[in-house]
Amino acid sequence: MASMALFPTQQALRTGTLLVILQLGLLLLLTLLALPALFRFALPLGAWLLAVTAVALALWTLRHNRLGNFSIHPKPKGSGVLVTSGPYRWIRHPMYSAVLLGAAALAWLSNPLAGWTAWTALAIVLLWKSVLEETWLRQGHAAYTAYMQHSKRFLPWVF
Repeated sequence: MASMALFPTQQALRTGTLLVILQLGLLLLLTLLALPALFRFALPLGAWLLAVTAVALALWTLRHNRLGNFSIHPKPKGSGVLVTSGPYRWIRHPMYSAVLLGAAALAWLSNPLAGWTAWTALAIVLLWKSVLEETWLRQGHAAYTAYMQHSKRFLPWVF
């Protein structure tokens, strides 16, 4: 765990950067896989519901965790404030949850094997990213460990 200290090593920072690159690459892949269905306007109701839920959760999250308080990189901003209101009351990473919901909508529109394989890879990347981020958050915010005890990572009351 020394590599994930409050003042992270270059290796830990590179790991965080690699996770961001993988996240963006997988989202791009899912978008490309879904393009044929999008161009045909073949959008099942389930995919629409996932997409709308993703956007709603993202907007609710941004209402409580303003731009400038967070970064796409898992290393928290030094000046960041711990947010525990809104969706953060129940889940520690609502933006990651929103990304997974939106990605699930794209996977639904894709070739099932390729789409859901890419979605699973994205879920693993976001899980790894959240573990790294939480290591730094526990070190930077004294209240974070207690907050973890009454909130879930991605899905309220479940995980």
